[in-house]
Amino acid sequence: MGTVLVVGGANVDVVAQSTARFTNGTSNPGHAYSSAGGVGRNIAANLGHLGVPTTLITAFGNDTFGARLYDETAAASVDLTHSVELEMPSGSYLAMLDADGELVGAVADMAAAESLRVEHVPQDVVASASYVVLDANLSADVLEHVCRTAAATGVPVVIDPVSVPKADRLARVLKAWPVHTITPTRAELVTLSGENDLEAGVAALHSLGVGRVWVREGASGSTLFGQRLSTHVPAIVAEVRNVTGAGDAMAAAYVQALVAGIDDVTAARRGAAAAYLTITSEHTVRPDLSPALIEQVLKEHE
Repeated sequence: MGTVLVVGGANVDVVAQSTARFTNGTSNPGHAYSSAGGVGRNIAANLGHLGVPTTLITAFGNDTFGARLYDETAAASVDLTHSVELEMPSGSYLAMLDADGELVGAVADMAAAESLRVEHVPQDVVASASYVVLDANLSADVLEHVCRTAAATGVPVVIDPVSVPKADRLARVLKAWPVHTITPTRAELVTLSGENDLEAGVAALHSLGVGRVWVREGASGSTLFGQRLSTHVPAIVAEVRNVTGAGDAMAAAYVQALVAGIDDVTAARRGAAAAYLTITSEHTVRPDLSPALIEQVLKEHE
């Protein structure tokens, strides 16, 4: 199985969940916890749990958060040889969840990831990967460098836009280099394409050379749009404990399946199963995630 290179953000998540319906503008009773997080880091850790040889290039700060992030990521069998420690605070993500586990709001400080430079991502590391996964926490220069190198060496690229504000960083990338798969929400798709209509937005990305547009719609499931066919992938009905990290698990299981030679639609269904396993867990990255567990869930919900 080939190595997957992930380049993206790492941060410590601090998550607070109310015990009753969340009320804006006041203090809400609840509980809080912290965990290692970051879109790129989470995808890499999930890939490690799924048995995929994975290299992560990210930036850790020179603080206790950075040490924690490094240790927990390495424990997931992720190669951190090319990650860097910078003289700055590590990334952090503060999220507030309603009593049902749904996100009320969040603030992300990703200055460390944005401080990665082109020279931190060696061309030979990109060229030797079977797939490259990027998140939009990176600067536009790094995103362009990686996509340019991947295109020159025939390495397929999967991109997570991360959020509506950060999706703007992908404009030049999508116009210049081919992308295997991009995984936007509906709101991110509007930012990426400039189109409010779903099908028009997808068509706009296809016209730029994006092979697959996998639109995520939370509890409504997701739809994988290829150049010719589209497939709706229903979300598996779940008793939600925490939505944080679901999309990262989804992307990781999808890429793991692609690396194993599985077709796109089946890969997306495996991604939905991984998301289900994550939101029914108290963990942002479920430590017992495995291909066998994903297969079990798919069989149980056929």
